Amino acid sequence: MNLKIAVLSGDGIGPEVILQAKKALYAIGVVYEHDFIFEDAFIGAIAIDKTGSSLPEQTLNLCRNTDAVLLGAIGDPKYGTETASDTAPENGLLKLRKELGLFANIRPLKPFKGLLDVSPLKREIVEGVDFVIYRELTAGIYFGEKKLNESGTIASDLCEYSEDEITRIAHLAFQSAQKRRKKLTLVDMANVLESSRLWRKVVKKISEGYPDVALDFLFADNAAKQIISNPKQFDVILTGNLFGDMLSDEASVITGSIGVLASASLGEKNALFEPVHGSYPHAKGRNIANPFAAILSAAMLLEHFGLTEEAKKINQGVEKAIEYNVVTIDLNPDTKFGTNEVGEFISNFILNKDDLMYFNNDNVHLGQSTIV
Repeated sequence: MNLKIAVLSGDGIGPEVILQAKKALYAIGVVYEHDFIFEDAFIGAIAIDKTGSSLPEQTLNLCRNTDAVLLGAIGDPKYGTETASDTAPENGLLKLRKELGLFANIRPLKPFKGLLDVSPLKREIVEGVDFVIYRELTAGIYFGEKKLNESGTIASDLCEYSEDEITRIAHLAFQSAQKRRKKLTLVDMANVLESSRLWRKVVKKISEGYPDVALDFLFADNAAKQIISNPKQFDVILTGNLFGDMLSDEASVITGSIGVLASASLGEKNALFEPVHGSYPHAKGRNIANPFAAILSAAMLLEHFGLTEEAKKINQGVEKAIEYNVVTIDLNPDTKFGTNEVGEFISNFILNKDDLMYFNNDNVHLGQSTIV
């Protein structure tokens, strides 16, 4: 298969972890005879520095004309978090999602067996957890009208949803549940928010077309508690933009580190894959950032195009790295390995499993030269 992939490495640790994802995809291409063509472009703070815009038109046009987008991370403290319009790095990502119609963000939560004791939660709570969050991504309060009075003392953000915006992601979530354990949980605040009441009305109606899927409801505050106290109850969680943003980050404690969480953002025509974590600017250039999430996002990219065996191979590589304790400091404070070594291990696993003998807890030797 030939795939043209737009690579938006972004800011902070983004370029470092995306390099490791590209190594994995390159190795997959070699072993399975695929041709992955990478084209780089700017987004976020680096884009502002280079072009004056957080999402240059050249970047947007590239993303519109590629098979998929592989994104690193966005954000730089020098721009703060209070700027508006095109001068905020994060707005580049929001605009990209909107322009590409990426309305569905999909975040799987399934802890690796080798990391069960890394989670701050008890093993009996996290062992066996396997659910996925479907977060609406291009509407709601993040995209609603924003107001600030002249004196700067009153502000508002409009949370608005249409029936169509709810319908399209609800169908995806129900279809996912049909392939899993046939349970869907809608998370909202229908007790106090009119927009959430519309969500319930629409989702209830859609559920009639999926009689094999059990539908239940949780208020967002209760869902936040249940994700920590009893996460095994969940199969597919469906929710809006704001709640999905919060709950998916909260759920990262189940896996032990946000550095292992991958995600896909899908639209009718376009697809983007990115790690859940942020740009972590303090770790930039220090070879300590966890590349697992970026590499697993590359696996989700492969799976999206039906390359299930290839995606499985990347996942096996991550599992083997964890088994050999080839991990970064977020997972093992005493590790001897960094971002590059972890990525090298996984690409070596894909290319030649025998080379793993060069990795052990006492010495660090690379069996093959780095793949760029």
